[in-house]
Amino acid sequence: MVDDSLLIREGVVRLLADDGVEVVAQLSDATKLLTVVESTNPDAVIIDVRMPPTFTAEGLLAAIELKKVAPKIGVLVLSQHVETRQAYELLANSVPGVGYLLKQRISHGDELFSALKRVASGGTAIDPEVVHAVFAAPTSKDPLAELTEREREVLELVSQGLSNERIGETLGVNGRTVETHTSRIFIKLGLELNPETHRRVLAVLAHLRSTAAP
Repeated sequence: MVDDSLLIREGVVRLLADDGVEVVAQLSDATKLLTVVESTNPDAVIIDVRMPPTFTAEGLLAAIELKKVAPKIGVLVLSQHVETRQAYELLANSVPGVGYLLKQRISHGDELFSALKRVASGGTAIDPEVVHAVFAAPTSKDPLAELTEREREVLELVSQGLSNERIGETLGVNGRTVETHTSRIFIKLGLELNPETHRRVLAVLAHLRSTAAP
């Protein structure tokens, strides 16, 4: 847990402890994050955005660096602010296992625990307000306009963090059919030919961008 506010750190630790989560370290800034992660090997890291010394985007920059050197560790950004440039780099160009939630929109501990569990397992947990802020620039075309109704259904389930198998069970089709739909979704959204897990994150972002648009 990385946050310059002692009260917030202690509050988060207590909430997570109620759900059986062990917090192996607490930091007031991000300067020693990589060293502590190397020695403790956590499943996930919760980090604020604005911290010492400049109180700008130290937390996000540390999160981006952490995902580069330890991509399997989940990163959940928990902040009152949205720093759009760094947030885009973390959410759109990183490997899976990332999240960005606004502190003021968390109403109970179960929401925090659920989000942390998702990023720790390689999923995403992104606040729609964050997506709206990151992708606020107007676009001339809905990125989902070319998707069929069934492809939209598949993408909606992907955005919930479901596997191809679970999606198939939900829609009453086999896994190969789901793979075909997701492949077509990737192509229509113009996603790069990176590993599928990475493209699933980008597809979810495209979905959230469309649904969060004003």
